[in-house]
Amino acid sequence: MKKFTLAAAVLAVSAAALTGCGSSTPAADNSPAAEDAASLSMSGAWAKAAEAGGMTGAFGTLENDGDEDLTVVSASSSAASTVELHEVAMDDDGAMVMRQIEGGFVVPAGSGYLLEPGASHLMLMGLTDGLLAGDTVTITLELADGSTLDVDAVAKDYAGANESYGAEEGHGGERNGAETHGAESHGAADH
Repeated sequence: MKKFTLAAAVLAVSAAALTGCGSSTPAADNSPAAEDAASLSMSGAWAKAAEAGGMTGAFGTLENDGDEDLTVVSASSSAASTVELHEVAMDDDGAMVMRQIEGGFVVPAGSGYLLEPGASHLMLMGLTDGLLAGDTVTITLELADGSTLDVDAVAKDYAGANESYGAEEGHGGERNGAETHGAESHGAADH
């Protein structure tokens, strides 16, 4: 009986030692990844009303209440076939053009990042249905850490910035100085 009790004691001590080894790994390794989206919000979200099959811009202010800069790297919506992060910038010829922004939208810690007509914005292309004034469109923003934030933007009629959409084919072509996307084109002053 003593041999059995001694063997059980050795097993119990060994198990305790192994358990102690397992707990020596840092607690951070066992915790879920931090979600940057928890520090991000968007105020004043709105989108320009548009027809089915067309495209539109979405705007508002991204707000970061965290202690580190956040980067929105992509966006999507069931209301559009594609959503791109756009900026208006000067090209090599000195003309202002709208283009996909490289690196995403960086929202500074404790600050905001304005999305507005004629500047940085979300471009919804290939709208599945028309977007009428008063409709709400949900856009999912993805951050660099993989976390996401759903934003509801209310559609409104907007004729500012002399917007004009043409019937040009191809992506990235130019028509009268305006960059084209899908079946429509728009220039820097379009949103």
